[in-house]
Amino acid sequence: MSASTPGQLRVEVTRLRWRRAVLLLLVAAVVLPALLLAGTAWGSRPMSEAEVDSLLSDRYAQREVTRCERRPEAYLEIGTDDAGACREVIAGWYGGRQPLSLQNELDDGLLAASTLVLLLLVLAGTTFVGHDWNTGSMSNQLLFEPRRGRVWATKAAALVLVAGLLGTAVLAAYWAGLQGLAASRDLPVPDGVVRDGFEQVLRTGALSAAAALAGYALTMLFRSTVATVGVLFALAVASGAVLGIVGQSSARWTPPLNVLAVVQDGASYYDESSVPPECFTGRGGGPECDGERTISAADGGLYLGTGLLVVVAASVVSFRRRDVP
Repeated sequence: MSASTPGQLRVEVTRLRWRRAVLLLLVAAVVLPALLLAGTAWGSRPMSEAEVDSLLSDRYAQREVTRCERRPEAYLEIGTDDAGACREVIAGWYGGRQPLSLQNELDDGLLAASTLVLLLLVLAGTTFVGHDWNTGSMSNQLLFEPRRGRVWATKAAALVLVAGLLGTAVLAAYWAGLQGLAASRDLPVPDGVVRDGFEQVLRTGALSAAAALAGYALTMLFRSTVATVGVLFALAVASGAVLGIVGQSSARWTPPLNVLAVVQDGASYYDESSVPPECFTGRGGGPECDGERTISAADGGLYLGTGLLVVVAASVVSFRRRDVP
């Protein structure tokens, strides 16, 4: 496959920028995480003393506060020494607002933002080249650059560059915003959480580039945005059912679980096939009856990378050999 020149790459980046649908998806990849951050800030804002007193008027709530003050390590995050922290946490349990927790946001909030970004960028990848096929402009582009391998590679490079940079920048800004919010409220930050968050951002940034490339490669293969979206939907939603039909009940081979493993540096799942039959009859017990398994980020990356390599190879071969209308 011929290497792309800087001039051709600039042309494809410009073409990417002028696609209105793609531009809307890229803007959404910035705006939606920003709205999620704003919602988190508003939903976790500190409660007033009057609100806390109202929520803790119940005697059961007061009993929980007393227990928390006796054993704060069982209720509060490590490093919290605020005398009023127990009151605010217990009040949150009784209908109030839970204080911001970077550990919880690492597990939930950052994952939600990452999911949004990945979905929008894979749609951007398929929409970008889907326009060329729908309008018939692909044949016109090949008049100026007849080497199909170079055309394929240049478009892919532009998408990977934009998606990787955008995904990393947006998620880094999201995570930095949460840190600034925690600092402004003098909230404790557990050791290693900040580093873990930025490592997750980097992994998801790389996955963003791969997601856009996957959407692009599938659309170059099927020559239809609708077909690509249908395949992606099947992989995300119906992959477990398909595996069950072929006799594979383990979630290990479902794409969403492997994506989660890469994003969060590991993911757990239950594998019933690994549990001995006697464990289900009550005659067995012990560690061998524990069907919980874990996928590492490396295992998830290998699974996804292998699938992406197969799709890219099929897409390149198809584009170079099939007639272009």
